[in-house]
Amino acid sequence: MSAAVFAFVAHKDGKADDSALELLAAARTLFPGSAPVALVAGSGPNVQTVAQEVATAFDEVWAFDQSDLGYPNAELLRPLLTKVLPQGAMVLLPHSPLGMDLGPGLSVKLDAAYVPDLIGADGLDGQMLKVIRQEYAGQVSAHVRCDVSHGAVVTVRSGAFPPAPASASGKVVDRSADASGLSARRQFVKLVEAEAGDVDITKEEVLVSVGRGIGEQENLALVEELAEAMGAVMSCSRPLVDAKWLEKARQVGTSGQTVKPKVYLALGISGSFQHLGGLKGNPFIVAVNKNPKAPIFQAASVGVVADLLELLPELTEAIKKAR
Repeated sequence: MSAAVFAFVAHKDGKADDSALELLAAARTLFPGSAPVALVAGSGPNVQTVAQEVATAFDEVWAFDQSDLGYPNAELLRPLLTKVLPQGAMVLLPHSPLGMDLGPGLSVKLDAAYVPDLIGADGLDGQMLKVIRQEYAGQVSAHVRCDVSHGAVVTVRSGAFPPAPASASGKVVDRSADASGLSARRQFVKLVEAEAGDVDITKEEVLVSVGRGIGEQENLALVEELAEAMGAVMSCSRPLVDAKWLEKARQVGTSGQTVKPKVYLALGISGSFQHLGGLKGNPFIVAVNKNPKAPIFQAASVGVVADLLELLPELTEAIKKAR
């Protein structure tokens, strides 16, 4: 089955999001032999800057420069993409707040299948796309078959596919004229930045992150000692912020901070897609959890099934001796 494949590129401050190369890898896995086209929408010089950047990975990039697209708005992007995409198109979006907002309505407009939160693929069999999704908070991996004869809109979970290498010399096609006349009832007002905390986890190369598996607040001292021994900074998942054990600035996830460490030690973290959505750059993940079926193990480079309260003192002592 020959398919026209497109990948929507998210970007900020003139730089493409890491999901761009992940979507390219997913497209090549889902639709072998295809030549995915990147879609870059925005306003001002950043559009061309990002378009030229992703052209080093994609053979072709469509750029849409329009003042109202300065901040991503699904109500504007939906009619734009419906207008420019060919019938039967396969559209890949990052499984981000924007992707989750844009995807369902776009699939309706295109009369295409909607496949959300993809974490893997079994391949394309004729007109049937076989994919892997997680259900029941990641406790079950579901193998799903869907008819994509009329196209598909697929959202891909961050980190599900390793980034494709940037090894192309693609062309940028200016499609800004197609973005004229857009209107939406929902308008961007302003961006409210999160308050700065005592540390900036977004700039750290090594993070020791802790979740509800730590049990009690007083047990955080064990994590702090380990982080200090490693020369790392402590971060956390959302439950610890909700419990007011740690400040919001230390939260990793779609509702917290987006981080790009080289090494990420996840202690007692189940591994929901909301948490993993805050991890970028394909870090080396070491996960420790006493539940062998925890979803975090599917994303981890190394997994350890153990009780944190027993492991942490021993691990800290071993690291101190090694250093």
